[in-house]
Amino acid sequence: MRLELPVDHPEFGRPVPCECQKALLASQRTTRLQQLSNLGPLSRLTFDNLIENGRSADPNKQERFRRVFAAARAFAANPDGWLILSGVSGCGKTHLAAAIANECIAAGQRVFFTIVPDLLDHLRLAYDPNSAVTYDQLFEEVRNTPLLILDDLGTQKNTAWAEEKLFQIINHRFNAQLPTIITTNCSMDELNERIRTRLTDPTLCQLCVVEGRESEILQKLSNLEFYSSMTFENFDLKRPKLAADQRHSLETAYKIALGYAHHPDGWLIFQGEFGCGKTHLAAAIANERRREDDVVYFVVVADLLDYLRSTYAPESRVTYDELFDSLRNAPLLILDDLGAQVSTAWAREKLFQLINYRYNGRLPTVITTNCSLDQIEGRLSSRMVDPRLSLNFWLNVPDYRADASALDLQAARRTGKREGTKRPGRPGSK
Repeated sequence: MRLELPVDHPEFGRPVPCECQKALLASQRTTRLQQLSNLGPLSRLTFDNLIENGRSADPNKQERFRRVFAAARAFAANPDGWLILSGVSGCGKTHLAAAIANECIAAGQRVFFTIVPDLLDHLRLAYDPNSAVTYDQLFEEVRNTPLLILDDLGTQKNTAWAEEKLFQIINHRFNAQLPTIITTNCSMDELNERIRTRLTDPTLCQLCVVEGRESEILQKLSNLEFYSSMTFENFDLKRPKLAADQRHSLETAYKIALGYAHHPDGWLIFQGEFGCGKTHLAAAIANERRREDDVVYFVVVADLLDYLRSTYAPESRVTYDELFDSLRNAPLLILDDLGAQVSTAWAREKLFQLINYRYNGRLPTVITTNCSLDQIEGRLSSRMVDPRLSLNFWLNVPDYRADASALDLQAARRTGKREGTKRPGRPGSK
């Protein structure tokens, strides 16, 4: 058909498709793009048939999946940079990647989707003179396609040839800053170093942990094994030198900690002098939850900051983003000995980012500190004193080592008295 236009109009006489033909042409273009995309049966996977909360019943994992879901939709609307989807098998990475591909195809964009081991097999077969596609044709298609999706990176057999081909593809697209999506069930530290440095570059890549590797990452940092002997059963409530108000404070803290261990909800802040028992109670909470097979991380704050700093080193096997994201989303996080180490601007900023995230997410958290709240930076203390989330308790108890010293002195005196009865008499006595 032709539009009814004046004779002098530049579009006069030009044939244009009718609405039904437009719809047919759009459908044919989508079909052609799907064929070129290599999606095959994955063309059925869309955002509409993806569970927005993920498959886990854990509310924390559901919240994480919702954030990744939102990041995937945003990438589909504007494919720019790289999106790295990391997580255990079956967590939904491939569905997310395929949903992005199908949405881009529906918008008329060219996408090439490939499973990494299959890609390497196709490249090998392309060396055959009888192959329908030459090696150079396939390699250039993968390197320069407008949007490339590499699914299941890390499951391939890591021969020198395979590593070199993957690096050439990834490095080319990295240098050209071509939109790319990569899914992997490996943590970043398990990948080839040359590839890992590209995938973790914050100027180009957005790393989304869909589900899972935090237990392996934080296991290196968590000190709970060192404190595994600190339980509710061996917590000393019988300190004989305590005044009545001090004994009441200790017993109350014990009851609060035990109740929290059975039902960890909100934040619990223990304050008190060194040696008052706050670390023992925090570790007892962690050990009690471990008995219930819950995931809990017990971290000394000074060690945490040192570990975060170490992830900036080029030789680090754990990336900063991985570790920090795992800490922020830990089902139960215990921060022991929050105090003087927050004096530097960098430390204050990192701790604020961590604490503020868990505060906004209402994630169960236990904090111990020997500081009063007015000694802690206002941004941190304002979260810690919020009565809607936090229970603050000051242990009005002296250092238990003072008890031990007093008992040692008493024992020495008793020993001295016993020894005195054995001393020989004065000269001339009977």
